Amino acid sequence: MMNFVTRLLARSQPVIAEARAQDAAAIAAVHAASFQRSWGEDEFQRLMAERSVVAHRATIGRTLIGFIVSRITAGEAEILSVGIAPAWRGRGFARPLLDLHLRRLAGLGVRTVFLEVGENNAPAGRLYRRAGFREVGRRPGYYDGATTALVLRRDLG
Repeated sequence: MMNFVTRLLARSQPVIAEARAQDAAAIAAVHAASFQRSWGEDEFQRLMAERSVVAHRATIGRTLIGFIVSRITAGEAEILSVGIAPAWRGRGFARPLLDLHLRRLAGLGVRTVFLEVGENNAPAGRLYRRAGFREVGRRPGYYDGATTALVLRRDLG
């Protein structure tokens, strides 16, 4: 019985790895469940084919439960999108995904990371602030003409 419980608990921890083009459909599905204006599989395939894009995925078993995608330019990166599937939110899986991604960006020579988050997205705001991001700007009405986007920055290294 103890062996079963150990295996069950071990399966509940995500495996975080570099995302591949084959992950585009699963990433698009998580994105669609996470955002009003979602990106399709083709958009993710095109993004992940770019040399300047870095993407990671979190899986439990064969199920993709989360992703993060960034684009690098001139020593800076912009996190384009982060998503955790609704059924897996609130379990602390986004932080290790973000941490690994930031370490990879630093390893590629990125010195500064930017992202935008809706000011009404409290869980994401807490995640980013706890990870060392600071507000450096605001874009009123950026999302659907109504929600302000907070521009956040974190220096690496």
